[in-house]
Amino acid sequence: MIERYTLPEMGKIWSLDNEWRTILNVELAACDAMAELGEIPAAAAQNIRAKANFTVERIKEIEAVTDHDIIAFLTNVAEYVGEDSKYVHKGLTSSDVKDTAYCLMMKQAADIILDDLKNLREVLRRRAKEFKHTPCIGRTHGIHAEPMTFGLKLALWSAEIERDIERVEHAKKIVSVGKLSGAVGTYSNINPKIEELVCEKLGLEPVKLATQVIQRDRHAEYVTTLAIVASTLEKIATEIRNLQRTDIREAEEYFQPGQKGSSAMPHKRNPINCERVAGMARLVRGNAIAAMEDITLWHERDISHSSVERVILPDSTINVDYCTRKITKIIDKLLVYPDAMLHNLNRTGGLIYSQRIMLAVVSKGVLREDAYKWVQRNAMKRWLEGEDFRTNIENDADIRKYLSAEEIADCFDYQWFLRNVDMIFERFEL
Repeated sequence: MIERYTLPEMGKIWSLDNEWRTILNVELAACDAMAELGEIPAAAAQNIRAKANFTVERIKEIEAVTDHDIIAFLTNVAEYVGEDSKYVHKGLTSSDVKDTAYCLMMKQAADIILDDLKNLREVLRRRAKEFKHTPCIGRTHGIHAEPMTFGLKLALWSAEIERDIERVEHAKKIVSVGKLSGAVGTYSNINPKIEELVCEKLGLEPVKLATQVIQRDRHAEYVTTLAIVASTLEKIATEIRNLQRTDIREAEEYFQPGQKGSSAMPHKRNPINCERVAGMARLVRGNAIAAMEDITLWHERDISHSSVERVILPDSTINVDYCTRKITKIIDKLLVYPDAMLHNLNRTGGLIYSQRIMLAVVSKGVLREDAYKWVQRNAMKRWLEGEDFRTNIENDADIRKYLSAEEIADCFDYQWFLRNVDMIFERFEL
């Protein structure tokens, strides 16, 4: 069973209490700005800030009658503030405060995810250095290709996480905006300076232009970015799942004392956490589709996006937060089996050196087509008849015309394929 999500930081951001508290902070900042501009009494703004409050239970109780959440919220706040509540929400519309608050919450969620990704990057780099020169077989189409190192796999993942960090930083910037411009974005009943002052106080940028809402291409880019991050995590999880297969078993999830893999088969050690990450990534990608559907609204605004965002924004950020931390733990404790990697590297009886043999023949002036044909016919005898590839190469009259026994032997050394590993790692400053 999937454990309950217990990471308080992200969950707290999307709690109803924090959502209303963030909306209240937008309203209070607006009152402060109005007071600074002399549009409401300074004493009233001070009184509002001192007394303004709410309870989620009372908002729900009022909303059961009004069927409008922001009005229910304002009514509850007025119960605390009293006479000066007439200045709260002055010249504003619901989306002014709701959209600005949601952008603040998305910004806060992005900060948590950025911390998660940076932690994952460091774990990947540490383990990449650990297995920098650990040889393993590289696979294309699932078939043995040529030698590489396990450290290169980990370094590759760290490079993608680095790009994900850049993507999330950009997405954070895209949603770090606010608007307080009224019913259709024309500042009909509010001074534009108020928007500027409020956004400055909240650490946001005023949008250049809005309708009643901040345009949802921003939200779509944010959620789509999270979907890309989730897909990176699934990519890592899927490779580990493949490496844990019984017929490969080069690496596997840590299996803690007392853990059980199957109710029926006591021998099972299953990659359940990686499978969990792979499954949850599908949810975030689905949410990205919903976020893109939200871009199109009727005229200057409808609320078809609102119900969607109440689901996809908490779900996507919580999901990515959880999965990033999960993958970090998996990599941190990943069990790696270098002996199995070397055994698998040698399983094809040297077929993985076919390109080097072909190029060695070509270097003697032979046409590539001929060299390819000579090496391939010996490779097929290994695949289909189980004959020894190296012996057949050594006995092939066409090949021996150009390559000595020593030159052939040199072709069957996996270390030659790894001669540039240090250079590659220098790119990562590892």
